[in-house]
Amino acid sequence: MIKAVVFDFDGLIVDTESIWYEAYRDVLVDYGIDLQLEQFAKVIGTNDTVLYDYIRKNSKKEVDRNVIEGAAHKVFHEKMGQPALREGVREYLNSAKRLGLKIGLASSSSRKWVTDYLKIFEIDHYFETIHTRDDVQFVKPDPALYLLAVDKLHVKPNEALAFEDSLNGMTAALNAGLYCVIVPNPVTSDLPFQDFHYRLQSMSECSLEKLLNKINT
Repeated sequence: MIKAVVFDFDGLIVDTESIWYEAYRDVLVDYGIDLQLEQFAKVIGTNDTVLYDYIRKNSKKEVDRNVIEGAAHKVFHEKMGQPALREGVREYLNSAKRLGLKIGLASSSSRKWVTDYLKIFEIDHYFETIHTRDDVQFVKPDPALYLLAVDKLHVKPNEALAFEDSLNGMTAALNAGLYCVIVPNPVTSDLPFQDFHYRLQSMSECSLEKLLNKINT
């Protein structure tokens, strides 16, 4: 019986991942790199170590991570414009609250990054616990973030349902023992997801009540 839901953030609540891909792709042109989606997808839901290893190996000029990050952040904010929640997110949060489910968030991003956006969208009050890379030694695909979330929500892993958009996030949730629903975004939709419990194109596709009935049966 599902007693709690745990949401990822980037790419799941708001589609930042598509914009980050465009930002890094644009910036890396100056380094002689044609950043392909399959390469960028490796860092979605986790840290960006793999991305910068790839950049250093393929760059046509000297790599200064701070310079690249600064340029990518500038392009990201230019392209992002007015941020918006993905379809169905607010409805799922309202439904979870109405159904008496505990609500948590587990993200490999920084706490400030996550909470600033939650406040912009005015949805921070829904979450009983929020865990980010600031709280664990290892981020996704390591299960630590999800294990911490269910512990703080006082439920067993098999009593919690995770919502994820990335392979790294799915791996973390499943290895922690949670049920996992995949809700991919344009950047992650073609990734080889497997062993998940259900897949949605967006949360507007199916109500939370109907989804829980599918998971609980």
